[in-house]
Amino acid sequence: MTKKQIIAQSTGDLDTIARELIKAYPDKRVFAFFGEMGAGKTTFIKALCKQLGVKDNVASPTFAIINAYLSDNKSELYHFDFYRIKKLQEALDIGSEEYFYSGNYCFIEWPELVADLLPEDSVAVSIEIGQGEQERIFRF
Repeated sequence: MTKKQIIAQSTGDLDTIARELIKAYPDKRVFAFFGEMGAGKTTFIKALCKQLGVKDNVASPTFAIINAYLSDNKSELYHFDFYRIKKLQEALDIGSEEYFYSGNYCFIEWPELVADLLPEDSVAVSIEIGQGEQERIFRF
């Protein structure tokens, strides 16, 4: 499958890109977000959660590793940030695999650190810093 590329000129474009991503993968639930520090992974996940009806304050789970949110239809969404893990066992200890195979949306930052645990059908989303301060290049 050819990757789709979308360029965001500002954070104002993120809601549209989030809708596009969800529409492109209606049956997928595990999304792995790749990008350097500051690329906007958390900011984009906030836009995705908004599109999926989350009213809670969405924030990076850097220290907690995982945050759970409820959508309008009362289904749970999980947001992971594996930046701080040192060993794969840490991800196993929090039950990551159970979340990944739960059938609920899972949005994963720093997925390369848990690559061996990700479902084969995970959707890879890369976010690159473009020209200018706010431009981002999304590929999925």
